[in-house]
Amino acid sequence: QVQLVESGGRLVQAGGSLRLSCAASGRTFSSFAVGWFRQAPGKEREFVAAIHWNADSTYYTDSVKGRFTISRDNAKNTVYLQMNSLKPEDTAVYYCATSFRWVATTTRHYNYWGQGTQVTVSS
Repeated sequence: QVQLVESGGRLVQAGGSLRLSCAASGRTFSSFAVGWFRQAPGKEREFVAAIHWNADSTYYTDSVKGRFTISRDNAKNTVYLQMNSLKPEDTAVYYCATSFRWVATTTRHYNYWGQGTQVTVSS
């Protein structure tokens, strides 16, 4: 079992920055790839970014490339999502999740999920 807790979401103006954190407890965190997903009201949950278990590889959806950076600190059992140049269309609940696959971009390949953190970007 892995427990994940996201934090860092809040209201921010367009063009601003946020750093989300995903803190893990339980099973060895470094064994998993970790992904960030987001879900806007009325839309399906979509893949945002993922990081390999040893942090040597990352993968992003096209809409966030160059603006978002995923990183991890296995010693702290934490994965981060640095979000810069935020846009109103980035507004969503952001979730982190773990996966045994690399690289997985669909929800069905992720086994443990956090409760989500709300990010709201005002125009």
